[in-house]
Amino acid sequence: MTQPIIRIDRLEKSFGSLKVLDGLSFDVMPGEKLALIGPSGSGKTTILRILMTLETITGGHVEVCGEQLFHMRRNGAERPADEAHLHHMRRHIGMVFQHFNLFPHKCVLDNITLAPILTKGEPRAAAERRAMDLLEMVGLADKARAMPSQLSGGQKQRVAIARALALQPRIMLFDEITSALDPELVEEVLLVMKRLAAETDMTMLLVTHEMGFAHEFADRVLFFDRGRIVEQGPPDQIFTRPTHERTQSFLRKIIAAGHRV
Repeated sequence: MTQPIIRIDRLEKSFGSLKVLDGLSFDVMPGEKLALIGPSGSGKTTILRILMTLETITGGHVEVCGEQLFHMRRNGAERPADEAHLHHMRRHIGMVFQHFNLFPHKCVLDNITLAPILTKGEPRAAAERRAMDLLEMVGLADKARAMPSQLSGGQKQRVAIARALALQPRIMLFDEITSALDPELVEEVLLVMKRLAAETDMTMLLVTHEMGFAHEFADRVLFFDRGRIVEQGPPDQIFTRPTHERTQSFLRKIIAAGHRV
């Protein structure tokens, strides 16, 4: 039986007295496309940041690719992970953020090749070949020598996706990647995401308020509220036949605001 590629077990996360994740448990299978939806402040982005080790945890366990993320075994005992272990675990995961975070003083090609060259010791020629293949995939092969200031928001986000893919992660995390874009630029980024989902067996977790896209993209949808999963299931079930009142209320507000589900 295939083992989960991500296993989250009784996860707790607090910021001071504010509990953001409250005993959260769920598994993600290899190749699964997961959409995390719910009101702002329900803990969705915190989960992605924990998986990227940008946040620590207050309690519970997180397992990635069969290994503990924040714990390691030494001399038969479980101990907090050291920086070497965290660095080892990060190689499995890539993340695309809401804001593109491109290096403004480097061209598109250099933005994509910098991490493979510096962190993996990849030869520049090989890194550039892969970067050009990725730029072709996101429709920006003609922008390899452009500076970020010469790109639209949608183009910058597509470069950010290519940059994350350049490290060849097994898991990709996407955090509200269209929320900073003008509406007319959203579709070009979503088209890249659809292609990525259709053409790769990569495990993908998406936090989004684009319910129509989540419906098309996901194998499974998790609805969060107050740090817990209130309801989960296939997109058709969650978006057309939600059973929990909290999910129903959330989707009614989304539809009333003019969003497609």
